[in-house]
Amino acid sequence: MEEKSGIFESVKNGVVGTIRGTGDVAKAVVDTVSGTLAHTIKGTGTVGTSLIEAVSDVGRAAIRGVSDVGGDMGSAAKNAVVGTLRGTKETSVEAADAIKAATSSVIKETSAVAGDLGNAAKGAMQGAITGAKEIGLNATEATAAATNGIFKSTSEVFFSTGKTGASLIEASSGVIRSAIQALSMSAAMSAQAPRE
Repeated sequence: MEEKSGIFESVKNGVVGTIRGTGDVAKAVVDTVSGTLAHTIKGTGTVGTSLIEAVSDVGRAAIRGVSDVGGDMGSAAKNAVVGTLRGTKETSVEAADAIKAATSSVIKETSAVAGDLGNAAKGAMQGAITGAKEIGLNATEATAAATNGIFKSTSEVFFSTGKTGASLIEASSGVIRSAIQALSMSAAMSAQAPRE
């Protein structure tokens, strides 16, 4: 448990420090997330379930760090997913599993810091697509994995918080709208991809 809280605090503080030093939220999140995951995997040989837990902890910490400095949750979510894919690309973990874990964690932490779930969902989807292009994963597969992670975590958030009425409708419609936009963007990218 101590190691997990150590990673969380290290990532959160790293993100906060870099943002305060440079003002660059995107670079702070991508570099901190990817560097921490790569270091954790090499240093401890983390695999399987432990690796997915590390992805989740690092994603949550990045969101918390950006929240602490008043940054944009959509940008934080996007770059946490991109950083996850960069940091885990040399591992045995499936990219789709990394995307699901990363998108799920950023949605849950966005809720914990009272952020805009729709904005976070949109950013997480964009991150999955951007990161997928970088590592050679099909954009449609990446979008499907992100959608799975986002909807699963959103339903868990709604269930655990007891949101009802207008707040539930507003939050869930923002998430659904973001998913539809990302799916449309993914389909357009797939249609433009050169045929082999």
